[in-house]
Amino acid sequence: MTYSITARDPETGHYGVAVASRFFAVGALVPHLRGGKCAVATQAFVSPIWGIEAANRLAQGLHAQAVLDDLVARDDGQAIRQLHMVDAHGNTAAHTGADCVDWCGHMAEDAVSVAGNMLAGPQVLADTLQAYQDSMAQPLAERLMTAMEAGHTAGGDKRGTQSAALVIHRSEDYPWLSLRADDHPEPLAELRRLYAVAHERFVHVADAMPTAANFSGTTDRSGIDAAIAAADAKRAAEGRASQSFATQLPG
Repeated sequence: MTYSITARDPETGHYGVAVASRFFAVGALVPHLRGGKCAVATQAFVSPIWGIEAANRLAQGLHAQAVLDDLVARDDGQAIRQLHMVDAHGNTAAHTGADCVDWCGHMAEDAVSVAGNMLAGPQVLADTLQAYQDSMAQPLAERLMTAMEAGHTAGGDKRGTQSAALVIHRSEDYPWLSLRADDHPEPLAELRRLYAVAHERFVHVADAMPTAANFSGTTDRSGIDAAIAAADAKRAAEGRASQSFATQLPG
């Protein structure tokens, strides 16, 4: 009932997962990432333990296929599980259990993997992957959304879509961006709106947050405030209104 994409950006080393499903709050359990190390998606008869363990072990430098083979060998429920991932070196590995609901399967290219179950057909994954590869000039988050939208156009989850999520990790184990539409008639469109809202203020604050390499982060707000003001001015010059539902503050 789910399709997803995991990827490592070849230029930045950032990792991302995007997912959509006819299942409530799919973003709560499917994506598992470690900053600068890996992206994992666990789905079908979902095992969050697969996702957590895979991400932790990939973060230690293990090869994706070795981690996957061990998970499959140990789990009596592997036939109803699906998992795919990208490791620290851009290697991919994927498992689609024999008892996952048709159409189900996975595909991969260098540093990107797509997988799904209960889909309209294999074209969902083929179009998702192709759209990603055709959008390499876009930022990673936009590339992932474009890919998911292509999969949706190809039929997506054959029962429809209820929720979607987009998670991007840069160098840290906390997300640079984590967007979720948990129960929405058009969850992929909602991700686009949330992404636009995030660029009004949130991403400028996120860029200033502490990191393992810079424990204090940015402590001077002036640069953040200037970036927010520039974003506001650009939006106004282009005639675009804020897409946020938040109450506009006076002044």
